[in-house]
This record gives sequence, structure tokens and C-alpha cells, in this order.
Amino acid sequence: MPLYMDIHKNAKGITKEGLEEAHKKDLAVQAKHGVKFHSYWYNEKEEKVFCLCEAPNKEAAAAVHHEAHGGDADEVIEVKEGF
Repeated sequence: MPLYMDIHKNAKGITKEGLEEAHKKDLAVQAKHGVKFHSYWYNEKEEKVFCLCEAPNKEAAAAVHHEAHGGDADEVIEVKEGF
């Protein structure tokens, strides 16, 4: 299954706890969309959050965030490990 990285820009003021809670909500609904989230990162300086998942397509990856907590990604891109 393809890998996708989504980018949430302007994540100013997000807390570690808030990000952990959003990720838990993603995990709770991901199977419904055929998605498997692996990890997430926060770049405090640039105020961006990055999430890595396996998904059948980028629309499915985006749908998880939308349903789980409404924190839609600004961008979803397909990535390949090792390139």
C-alpha cells in the first residue's frame, strides 16, 4: 500500500498532549478508511505537523483526520521509503 505524508501548516500553539490526543482519535477511525497511521512529528520552529500513514489513496488518508477531529491537512503527498 502507498505511503503518504500529510502536512498541517500553521499549527501554532499545539501542545504535546493535544497532538497525542488527535493521533489517538486518528487511530480510532483509521481502519474504517483502510488507513494505518505510523507516526507523527511536530516542527515547533515552523509550526507544522507531519503524519505518516499507509493508505489506498490520499483521499482516504485525509478522510481519517477529517472524521477523527476535523484537523484537515493542508497537503497530502505520496512518499517512498529509501528514495
